[in-house]
Amino acid sequence: MAYLAPIHRPTSIRHALKINFLSPDEECLIVAKANRIEIYAQTSDGLSLQHAKVIYGKVTMLQRLRPALSTTDHLFIGTDRLTFFTVSWDFQTKQLRTEMSYVDQADMMARDSQNEDRCLIDPTRRVMTLELFEGVITVLPILQRSSKKGDVDIGTLGEPVPARIPELFVRSAAFLHPRSSGIKKPALALLYEDNDQKVHIIVRFLDYTAGGSGEPGSANFEKVESSYEDFDLGASHVIPVPAPAYGMLVLSETSITYVNDPDDERLFKSLREPTIFVTWEQIDSQTWLLADEYGKLYLLILTLNDDKTVSSWEVDVIGATSRASVLVYLDGGYVFVGSHQGDSQVFKIQAESISLVQTISNIAPILDFTVMDMGSRAGEGQTSEYSSGQARIVTGSGAFQDGSLRSVRSGVGLEELGVLGEMDHITNLFALRSGSSIAHTDVLLVSFVDETRVFKFSSEGEVEEVDDYKGLSLSKGTLLASNLPQDRLLQITSCSVRLLDLENGMLVSEWSSPEGQAITAASANDQHVALSIGGVEAVILSLPEELRVVTRKSFGAQSQIACLTIPSILSEICIIGFWQSATVAILRLHTLEDIETVTVGDEAGAVPRSVLLTQVLPEQPPTLFVAMADGNVITFSVDKNKFTLFAKKSIILGTQHADFEALPRGDGLFNVFATCEHPSLIYGSEGRIVYSAVTAEKATCICQFDSEAYPGAIAIATPEDLKIALVDTERTTHVQTLRVHETVRRVAYSTKLKAFGLGTIRRTLRENVELVQSRFKLADEVLFKELDTYKLNDDELVESVIRADLDEGHGKISERFIVGTASLDDERNGSIRGRIIVFEVTQERTLKVVTELGVKGACRALGVVAGNIVAALIKTVVVYSFSSTSLTKLCSYRTSTAPIDLSVTGSTIAIADLMKSVSVVEFRRGSAGLPDTLVEVARHFQTAWGTAVAHVAEDTWLEADAEGNLMVLHQNVGGVTEDDRRRLEVTSEIRLGEMVNRMRRVNVEAGPEALVLPRAFLGTVDGGVYLFALIAPAMQDRLMRLQACVAALVQSPGGVPFNQYRAFKNSVRAAEEPFRFVDGELVERFLDCAPGLQEEIAEGVGVDVEDVRGIVESLRRLH
Repeated sequence: MAYLAPIHRPTSIRHALKINFLSPDEECLIVAKANRIEIYAQTSDGLSLQHAKVIYGKVTMLQRLRPALSTTDHLFIGTDRLTFFTVSWDFQTKQLRTEMSYVDQADMMARDSQNEDRCLIDPTRRVMTLELFEGVITVLPILQRSSKKGDVDIGTLGEPVPARIPELFVRSAAFLHPRSSGIKKPALALLYEDNDQKVHIIVRFLDYTAGGSGEPGSANFEKVESSYEDFDLGASHVIPVPAPAYGMLVLSETSITYVNDPDDERLFKSLREPTIFVTWEQIDSQTWLLADEYGKLYLLILTLNDDKTVSSWEVDVIGATSRASVLVYLDGGYVFVGSHQGDSQVFKIQAESISLVQTISNIAPILDFTVMDMGSRAGEGQTSEYSSGQARIVTGSGAFQDGSLRSVRSGVGLEELGVLGEMDHITNLFALRSGSSIAHTDVLLVSFVDETRVFKFSSEGEVEEVDDYKGLSLSKGTLLASNLPQDRLLQITSCSVRLLDLENGMLVSEWSSPEGQAITAASANDQHVALSIGGVEAVILSLPEELRVVTRKSFGAQSQIACLTIPSILSEICIIGFWQSATVAILRLHTLEDIETVTVGDEAGAVPRSVLLTQVLPEQPPTLFVAMADGNVITFSVDKNKFTLFAKKSIILGTQHADFEALPRGDGLFNVFATCEHPSLIYGSEGRIVYSAVTAEKATCICQFDSEAYPGAIAIATPEDLKIALVDTERTTHVQTLRVHETVRRVAYSTKLKAFGLGTIRRTLRENVELVQSRFKLADEVLFKELDTYKLNDDELVESVIRADLDEGHGKISERFIVGTASLDDERNGSIRGRIIVFEVTQERTLKVVTELGVKGACRALGVVAGNIVAALIKTVVVYSFSSTSLTKLCSYRTSTAPIDLSVTGSTIAIADLMKSVSVVEFRRGSAGLPDTLVEVARHFQTAWGTAVAHVAEDTWLEADAEGNLMVLHQNVGGVTEDDRRRLEVTSEIRLGEMVNRMRRVNVEAGPEALVLPRAFLGTVDGGVYLFALIAPAMQDRLMRLQACVAALVQSPGGVPFNQYRAFKNSVRAAEEPFRFVDGELVERFLDCAPGLQEEIAEGVGVDVEDVRGIVESLRRLH
């Protein structure tokens, strides 16, 4: 049984529009990113995200509606499952509200449109049309009057009615603006290609008649107003021209033509340079923005005569952008450029130019990626058990001029500002202010086992170590140091508590521990100090005027103190954790009387090691954090009046205990930094506590260091050094970009060489001719710096790149990059259709060709089996032996159509086929003089257009197809018959909705209590990165029931059923629901539910609500 969750949500933007959605007075921008709607408000700095919502389906169309009785616009949404619905903004709940539930327009008998789905509204806003199938236009009337008095449906959509047209391949369509109010029938202009590949325009009137008595209406486009022939073969778009000019513009590759409908008056004007227009946006009645395939933005301005007829027009390039998928003109001369294959951008239009205002990162399409481990670097494809956020995923993203290499890491970012020096065995850090009038900290106290060092910072960031400071004792390690009111400075060592005057460094008061007993733990706020003496006695001292014993209490050798704290927010209590009893006690500060004691572990080793009480969630009780010795973190809510504990929760951060440090977040709230083998940030978000991995490999201790030179920074100690850094306040996706300006089609990573091998494709225009050049590049891991480049032949493209350890023939194993190519010129090279090239990286970090081999087909994929190179060529999979001078063919296997991807495990090779799903072959060595062979051992007999395959468990593979489905295939090696053993069975299936370009297996050392076992990362065309995991047997039934309950009780926009949304669907078969697959995105919505709904879901699962919350939070931490 399988589990799927997003690590990096899709970022490709293909659809966007501007409407009055959140407010009647202010327009906002709505964009669609695969199955996610995001709403942005326009600010002086660009766009600000206001709301985001998951949609059950990949969004394919957006449109604006304005019902008569609504003060804001409604949003029409269409999806790839051919469903549509409308939503509005609920001002009370601040959520989307469904106005019209989903309507399914799927037609199994119709053929899908060859172009993208289109949604149009006529200028008079009387009718909406959908173009979903060839030769069919679905008409949705926009109701103009109520059928009976009191109805409030004016301006909403009526029932859909299909209408047929003879034009099949429609390139573009647009409703024309009516020249007078007397024209009752909307006119639709269709730019289409006929069977002779000639391009024409036809204008058809829509004749719609409303139905009655429950009967549907009727619609037809039979009446032709006008027809225009002989347009350029490159004609791509029809733009309706509004009053006063009317008519339409036709965009072609070499020209723009104005057609004055219905008089067939044409004004033709050639472009200065040929181009391919991809989208347009109207600014006003005479001005449009145009975007082309090569990232150029144009301004088109019509020139009118005195009689308001068009005399000419000008088209000027005003700047370069990402290759646009959609343009939206915003207020004040700003334009939004939404892109599928580059970053989306906001520009300010200036005189004959544009200036960049904002960039919205986009890693789509992910053509290839590799997984790096930033922790142990134990090997390729390794990741930590705790979180995939510990892994660094490097993607080849974008296309052509937008091509780039992206480093993606999900987690709390840690940006290093500087290294203070190499220091080991740091035990603690404390930030101090040198004077009461100084607003920022400027002194960093660093404690070691047997000494303390002090570093003073200037306002410019210069650092000086001082030998003595304010009378501090520097010959011993420091347990605690802090500034106090009344210009006091507190220092606690293992033998004394010292109160110093901040101005002159004079000792104000000192308290020493009894002879022979050490201070083992200490905590303080502005009024009191709490000490653990010898681990058996607690002492409370008063502050800040003098050190005076308030109370003391001995707990005896059988109740040794493990940790303690005096909170700042509840100053009347002291909290102590005990070793032997594994308990945490809430005590009255002035008497050390017990208020409440709770058991947090067992006596076998799960004992409390660190405690912290702070305010993490706004308008909720403070939270007590207890770090256990076994890596668990237990939290309680604390009653502010009774000081009692409730709402216990537990979470596993690692295998060792964590140390807590509270970091101010503002408004009296704090984040908690937990230092352990997997450093984590604990913060509040949407009313719950979130645990997220920090992108820091090692950390032993930290402290807040808000200095003038480094505002908001922290000091962080590792086993080797001391750093100043900035840490994010919550988890985000961190993307580092190397602009390659070429398509990064293939990526391979070498841990040993600390370098990437990149297969790229460069596109250039020379004298209006498009030229393509492919290269193999070596790039540095750390700086993403290009080290060396190898140019392939003209008309040769890179198809595959891997790194491999190969035996050169004399027993020496060497690391090599292997590149597979394809030839675009089928005539010049005779039978040669591609090459396999083996590269060596020299000591100077340059590329050297070791050997190469011409092959008879494009080399689509590469792998290594039993020390040999396996190549997926057209129609065959071939195994080659390698030596330092040549590649020798050993054996081959003929596939059904064309192999697309390979997954090699031991001597087994899984082959993803272009049309015939997956076949599994085994490489067998020849014996007794017989040759080596590739023998088919299993096959999936269903039709599937495979795109990627990965081995995820013994005899189990994960396959993705071109229609956005995922299938888990299992070989029943213990089957009764030979046919049973050869048949790959589908054990799980789901519709992801995005085409997966690449899968990478990850090897995870999962603990015995792991809920799921991560097995692979998936990269999609829309820029999504997903984690695939296998569910532990003990959790399978529970997670399936949890998914069913959440799907039934949590409503989606439009009311689209979850099972329909995630059900497998391709051109051959359509299921009714996902099969043995858990959607992590849905399950995690449990945490967003109201408490009452959570209890209802938990009751349906048959588990306590806290247990369900713990399960879901553990799953969320995986990514």
